[in-house]
Amino acid sequence: MRNNSSALRPREIVKSRENRAVDPSPLRGMGTMDHTIFLVVIILTLFGVMMVFSASYVITGRSAQFNFDSFYYLRRHGVMAVIGFLVLMISSNFNYHLLKKFALPMYLASLVLLILAWAVGHESHGAARWIDIFGFRFQPSEVSKAALIFVMAKIVSGNRRILDKWPGFLFCCGIVGVMSVFVLLGNLSTAIIIAIIGGGMIFVASPHMLRFIVVGAAGVSGMLGYLYYQAYLAEGMGFRGGRFRAWIDPFSDMQGFGFQIVQSLYAIASGGLFGLGIGQSRQKTFLPEVHNDVIFSVIAEELGFVGSGIILLLFGILIWRGLKIAMNAPDNFGALVAAGIVLMIASQVIINVAVVTNSIPNTGIPMPFISYGGTALVICMGLMGVLLNISRQTKLKE
Repeated sequence: MRNNSSALRPREIVKSRENRAVDPSPLRGMGTMDHTIFLVVIILTLFGVMMVFSASYVITGRSAQFNFDSFYYLRRHGVMAVIGFLVLMISSNFNYHLLKKFALPMYLASLVLLILAWAVGHESHGAARWIDIFGFRFQPSEVSKAALIFVMAKIVSGNRRILDKWPGFLFCCGIVGVMSVFVLLGNLSTAIIIAIIGGGMIFVASPHMLRFIVVGAAGVSGMLGYLYYQAYLAEGMGFRGGRFRAWIDPFSDMQGFGFQIVQSLYAIASGGLFGLGIGQSRQKTFLPEVHNDVIFSVIAEELGFVGSGIILLLFGILIWRGLKIAMNAPDNFGALVAAGIVLMIASQVIINVAVVTNSIPNTGIPMPFISYGGTALVICMGLMGVLLNISRQTKLKE
């Protein structure tokens, strides 16, 4: 008897999946998101809200600058976490292929915003990084990370052989270089992250490893040469030179450039195996930017080696699941976007931990989802939504 079943034959199934992968409609063709990533992001974000309060309540509660309000940073960070969650839900339900249309405009707009931040932005610690909008401080360099990820994915996925020859390879390096230079106008730390994201995406897509090694080695050598010049050869040691020398021996300048690192090391050492307990950190009253760049030191002090290890394990799970999504994405654009997002999260976590442990020279890189910072948190959660969106159109191989 002839089977009139409506089931698709294998070739039709492949065709159906291809059509679904490039479906431009906002909500059609969506499956189930990666619940592991979703759960880890929520845990890290809620943990970040708790740790921002734990790290800051003593300082803000004793300072007239914050009207003696112990909940000053908690309230602000909590609001941004809610906004970030809403952005995550929207971006996880909106077909990521539509980002191709906005990639180039977003890239150009971010360059304009970076120039505005440098020219008329709010300055802090010698860097112009923020633009004040309706009472909120907006950080354009965070938007530039997302813009670079999308535009690089669009260019490479739309020109599959662009990296085969030197002109195309150098063009892609130029896209990354221009963004890095514009970010460098106000923030060296984020410029480094931009270079890592762009360079990593080129490495993932390029069939020629030697070219990547040559350009990457030149960039790293140039940065180390610049820091060495600032630290030992320039007339009058600058801010970056001082940090570089403090990295070599922070205890030789404990009241100057080495102060933050020394206090950070004290905090980590006093945490021991299980920590002093939530809210019991002693070093947070001495650490500059305790709720931001060096919050991992407070985590290590209050939760110890075990607690901080669990947090790093959660980031490891997030990176692992992100890589699986990148490897199983339905198209090259999705794969490159996922790879760029994973590179952004991984590089920031690694550099943040390396800085507070004095493994690399001091530079201000926040811990994703945990450090205080509204723009960074919303952008991170929005990009996680995009990653979840890709996972909804991907059948992961367990």
